[in-house]
Amino acid sequence: MKSITCLFSLLLLLFVSVPSFAQQYPSKAIKIIIPFPAGGGTDIFARTVGQKLSENYKWTVVPENRPGAGGNLGIEAVANSNADGYTIGLGQTSNLAINPTLYPKLPYVPARDLSPIALVASSPLVIVVSANSPFKTFADIAAAAKAKPDQITYGSPGNGTVAHLGMELLQKTAGINLQHIPYKGSAQALTDIVGGQIQIYASSVPTAMGQIKDGRLRAIAVTSLKRSASLSKTPTIAESGWPGFEAITWFGFVAPAKTSPQIIKELNTNINNILKMPEVRTKLMGEGGEILGGTPEQFTTSLNKDSARWARVIQDANIKID
Repeated sequence: MKSITCLFSLLLLLFVSVPSFAQQYPSKAIKIIIPFPAGGGTDIFARTVGQKLSENYKWTVVPENRPGAGGNLGIEAVANSNADGYTIGLGQTSNLAINPTLYPKLPYVPARDLSPIALVASSPLVIVVSANSPFKTFADIAAAAKAKPDQITYGSPGNGTVAHLGMELLQKTAGINLQHIPYKGSAQALTDIVGGQIQIYASSVPTAMGQIKDGRLRAIAVTSLKRSASLSKTPTIAESGWPGFEAITWFGFVAPAKTSPQIIKELNTNINNILKMPEVRTKLMGEGGEILGGTPEQFTTSLNKDSARWARVIQDANIKID
């Protein structure tokens, strides 16, 4: 009889532990590590979702910008954090799908050290020039580059970024050679393209949107297969004469590996609910994002597919970073 009572008590304990776990999380602040400086697309998307988690679920969410090494430092910090659901990060194509091939000594392996939570949005690159530039279309740029190989300059936020690799792919597609000017982030690059120090800049849409709206930059083309909702008058590269061309970046939340599946599910469900809110959709789409969402498994599929794709671009262009 005594053993039956003990067994019943154990079963009761196991039964009540599952719902109590869900009720306990989160019991303290959740840190969102943003692996790029304030003001860029990653920062905007992370803070928008984080704010809604606070407003709608009464969670305490603390954004923390931790830029450096092409986004590697921030993602490394996530990978090295306790797998308790209280540190997550917003990764993107560059530091999740590109950098593992680009950097020979990357301190993390996404498949081993991170747990995908949910994709947030995708965004094409937008190719911009200063308002005073003679270039009106990408065909103009291609013609000038063929007349003066390696003399037309283009800037990117840094070596190995989606902007850099996207432009390498575009040069190969269009049969042209441009001179690459890498920057450490977008702030100085935007200043220089507005001032005419470089002739072309490849940017995420959210990062360049402010300067496009106020007329300091002219959007030449976007690199998605269809036009961006926030730049509906700007043609795609495919429409500009190079059918089928696509180079986009996506943004997605990740947690340290071995984070509880229950916590991943809780985060995924709430993030997907937030992405369905009209005001969030308006905000992110206004910044050039296309809303994604979905399951952790769908995120993993996208990550694996793009990892293989960008590895080929890196190898074909012989891009190396020490």
